[in-house]
Amino acid sequence: MSDTFNSRFAVSPKEAKQMDTTALRENFLIEDLFTANSINLTLSHYDRYIVGGVMPVDTPIVLSTPDYLKASFFLERRELGIFNIGGKGNVVADNVTYALDFKEALYLGRGTENVVFSSDNPADPAKFYFNSAPAHREYPAKKVTREDAEVVVLGSSETANHRVINKLLVNGVIQTCQLQMGMTELRIGSVWNTLPAHTHDRRMEVYFYFEVPDGQSICHFMGEPQETRHIWTQNEQAVISPNWSIHAGAGTSNYTFIWGMAGENLDYGDMDHCVIKQLR
Repeated sequence: MSDTFNSRFAVSPKEAKQMDTTALRENFLIEDLFTANSINLTLSHYDRYIVGGVMPVDTPIVLSTPDYLKASFFLERRELGIFNIGGKGNVVADNVTYALDFKEALYLGRGTENVVFSSDNPADPAKFYFNSAPAHREYPAKKVTREDAEVVVLGSSETANHRVINKLLVNGVIQTCQLQMGMTELRIGSVWNTLPAHTHDRRMEVYFYFEVPDGQSICHFMGEPQETRHIWTQNEQAVISPNWSIHAGAGTSNYTFIWGMAGENLDYGDMDHCVIKQLR
């Protein structure tokens, strides 16, 4: 097993508008999240947010603690949200086993010392995508399924943005310190997510795209509303979205994405909407 950890510095709007394609991708795109029997971690200096992926194939994988965190264990001062986007698997947290099926989620609070990931079937391994943010207190672990989620249907086929928003790890469903996560599924024939676009100056966000069909891609739009940029993304890749940036995407097919965010508040509706015709 070989874990990877990298750190991304925060970037201002002034810097971002000067970046070419390569620089944008190096600063905001997370390309490699899943490799067999490994954990891949990226820390963003926006709100000290960590994005990770682990795919245990034929052996359990322990959530290790990067030296960079200067902590006795990963969740000593953090909370963690986990989604399984692969085959059936298990997360063992302090000797309690949580079975996670496809598109099921798990919250682990600060103070959880031992976390181990495993798959039921090596031929169809689990893929655990997770986000982590600093936490100021302990909240209990809880598994959340789509049946437990707050569900909102938005958009329409006429505007190619008909989508189902599943709010799984949000304060209306569980208690968290600042982490919020959910999953948006686009209907067949729809390709646009998060329109009208918005910013929220009090929170940063990360989009993780999956269920992108072979041969198809997602164009993720970012930047200030009047100074937008784009990043082409592939299946099972993530994009870091600063608090000053819009975050929206259009695919060459329908797809699913997991959104995660942290910051100043837990108000999901705290958004500064952008008028579509005024985007530049």
